[in-house]
Amino acid sequence: MLNILNFRNTGNLKITGERAVNGVPVGPDSLTSVSAYIQQDDLFIGSLTVREHLVFQALLRMHKHIPYNTRLQRVEEVIQELGLSKCAETQIGSPGRVKGISGGEMKRLSFASEILTDPPLMFCDEPTSGLDSYMSQNVISVLQNLTTQGKTIVCTIHQPSSEIFEMFHQILLMAEGRVAFMGKREKAIGFFKANGYPCPDNYNPSDFYIQTLAILPGNEVECRSRVGTICDSYENSERARKLKTAADRIADPNAAAYLASEATEKFKSPYKATWSSQFRAVLWRSWLSNLKDPVFIRMKFFQNLGLALIAGVVFFGQDFNQDGVQNINGVIFNTLMNLSFSNAFSTIDVFCLELPIFLREHFNGMYRTDVYFLAKILADSPVYIFFPSMMTAIIYFMIGLQPDAASFFITTGVYILATNCAVSIGYLISCVVPSVSAGVALAPVLIIPLVLFGGLFLNVGSIPIYLIWGKYISWFYYGSEAIAITQWKNVDYIDCNREDSTCPENGSVVLKMLDFREENIGIDILGLVSIIIGFRLLAYLALLAKTYRKRN
Repeated sequence: MLNILNFRNTGNLKITGERAVNGVPVGPDSLTSVSAYIQQDDLFIGSLTVREHLVFQALLRMHKHIPYNTRLQRVEEVIQELGLSKCAETQIGSPGRVKGISGGEMKRLSFASEILTDPPLMFCDEPTSGLDSYMSQNVISVLQNLTTQGKTIVCTIHQPSSEIFEMFHQILLMAEGRVAFMGKREKAIGFFKANGYPCPDNYNPSDFYIQTLAILPGNEVECRSRVGTICDSYENSERARKLKTAADRIADPNAAAYLASEATEKFKSPYKATWSSQFRAVLWRSWLSNLKDPVFIRMKFFQNLGLALIAGVVFFGQDFNQDGVQNINGVIFNTLMNLSFSNAFSTIDVFCLELPIFLREHFNGMYRTDVYFLAKILADSPVYIFFPSMMTAIIYFMIGLQPDAASFFITTGVYILATNCAVSIGYLISCVVPSVSAGVALAPVLIIPLVLFGGLFLNVGSIPIYLIWGKYISWFYYGSEAIAITQWKNVDYIDCNREDSTCPENGSVVLKMLDFREENIGIDILGLVSIIIGFRLLAYLALLAKTYRKRN
């Protein structure tokens, strides 16, 4: 219900009716401007500390005219107000990756993120879900304290304890899509008693209401009859008529003018921060997240180091002779595959996990889609430049490839571009699929066919005409051709140490055997750049499609 009220996660639901605040119809932008929505699932970048997270929120949620020092002061006030001082410098954490704060502290951090801008209206979707009784009571106490500051809090809750239930001022009970009771909490007992359903003494009222309004399997007819009687009784009651009359009269000209102005401002720009401020903040968080994520950095380091050393040992000390032809071509292609698969899968693993956070923050009006995508790419770029360079440097000198600096830097540059091609298709897959597991399953289906067009397993000159387009979107083809040209074009003589087999006499013959052309190296580099741009543009469009939100 709260998702529908807040224009969130409605999927393919057909929704009728009207949403209004103080009698004034609202849309997603105008409602977001005066409210906050704390959803059931807590989504955070786990490697950030509590204070870093709140500073990021303050940079984007608070109005652009508010000075930086005032924003930091507001962050400290919220930390004190919600009792987060002890864990302010603690990483938030994420299950299975980074150990962090407790569930209760995480829920209070969700509240802290939303009240930075002091919204008058707050929606909370089952804020006690997954918490023990003590933490649940602590969280509801925080909400109760917020109401004393003049905030209206609409909260759904599942089977609260009697102590928690007593903290609520007004309650709404629903069954079978109808209102069974709405009003002051203490009036509900009398209403049910008047309808022949008295609550037993020393019994939790919330449990009693749930049991009375529940539809029990095997007893559906009797349960629905009871629910219908209660809902009909409330609908025809004096309380319901007074409430409807009050709702019809509540339309406030001042509220209408305020919401209209907010909607107009949102139409001009639905974000409180400028584009450049959004970009700086998101880039700062993305870079900080990469640096402080021990799993991501350590995994990438040891993965690339291990693969490089294995390849270096297996192909150690190659000569440009008859045996070296197959070996050098093999290690060139093997390195392309290692860099491509390892980085594509790691991109899917990280990007898919961040997408729900992006979508929630985007719908909260924090930053634009293009800001997030560009900042994410820029923050990731050093990682996808350094690690391919590290792997290339280890393999290059262990194997003994062309010793001149130009060949080394061209080979390193091509591997960096090929790695970023794989990262780009990782971005695209992440923006299309619904989960990490789906992305991991889809990636080999898309990447392995491109491997076949790389020139090692299938001679590019023998590709069927109806599949020739495949090599033009294969970074394996462009990468292997560019590096092969770099390594073989200046080899004037190949020592043929076996008389019983065919031996190419020089590097040009090796390239002809692979159907590679020396003059294509510029085209290869252009092809790699084009694939990076093309896949990332498609990924951005797919991400943009995910941010579409129904206006009904």
